[in-house]
Amino acid sequence: MSTTLIAIGAALAVLTGIGAGIGIGIATSKATEAIARQPEASGDINKALLLGCALAEATAIYGFVIAILIILFLK
Repeated sequence: MSTTLIAIGAALAVLTGIGAGIGIGIATSKATEAIARQPEASGDINKALLLGCALAEATAIYGFVIAILIILFLK
């Protein structure tokens, strides 16, 4: 398989990090706004925010792992 195609495939797999970064940024922004409006609900908002951030970050990590697997096993 061509080295160029392997590099393009790995690059596309790593692009999942961009979506995760944007998603975490938007979630943090909305959580901050929600805490400013309802400070008494900050505990619940923090729990939901951390869960969402963890799931988004897992997506980025999966993309990175797939990129490494593509590079290592499709030579």
